[in-house]
Amino acid sequence: MARLPGGVRHVAVGAASAIPATACRLLAAQGAKIRMSMLHRRAGNPFSEGSRELFDLAGQGRIDVFFLGGAEIDGEANINLVRANGHRFPGSFGSAFMYFTCATILFREEHSRRTLVPKVEFISAPGWSPPDVARRGGPAALVTGKALFAWQKARRRFRLESVHAGHPEAEVREATGFEFDGAGVPQTPSPTERELELLRGPVARGIAADYPDFARRVWGAAP
Repeated sequence: MARLPGGVRHVAVGAASAIPATACRLLAAQGAKIRMSMLHRRAGNPFSEGSRELFDLAGQGRIDVFFLGGAEIDGEANINLVRANGHRFPGSFGSAFMYFTCATILFREEHSRRTLVPKVEFISAPGWSPPDVARRGGPAALVTGKALFAWQKARRRFRLESVHAGHPEAEVREATGFEFDGAGVPQTPSPTERELELLRGPVARGIAADYPDFARRVWGAAP
């Protein structure tokens, strides 16, 4: 995730997004000159009115990249945050607005046919829009616990870019409920020693204030 938003000025992360928040902190720790907006921050949040200001910035085109998850994600990059299989979720909040105004990196740690489906049960935010609909943002990539996909706007389909270590391509295909392009892809590059050093040190300490359970479980770091 930290390697995807290269060269941007402003990256925003919503609530309950520990992994994208960690990626953004890693970017900053590597010297990237970016502004990070994290709605989940408990202290030092630059906003005085929370999400309202975040939406204002996005509407003005002043947020370059946003990270967005979904209970379900389908092959046309539609996301579902409302309901599935008789279960209700907290809701879509501002996901549709952010999806229309920012380049969006989709993420879902669980990579299964339960989460990556042929067609979402409810469209909280659409992955594409007709040509006559004004839309500055939209999907750029999908990152899961098994693989990295790129979005093909013209084809309205994902393309497999790489598979993570320990997850062969056949496993990824079997675990994905929608069809996608790409075959014979490389393995996702492992973190460098320097990246691991930063993740285990300053990044872990920084993220612990906002995601203490995640930081303790993954990095052994305390707030």
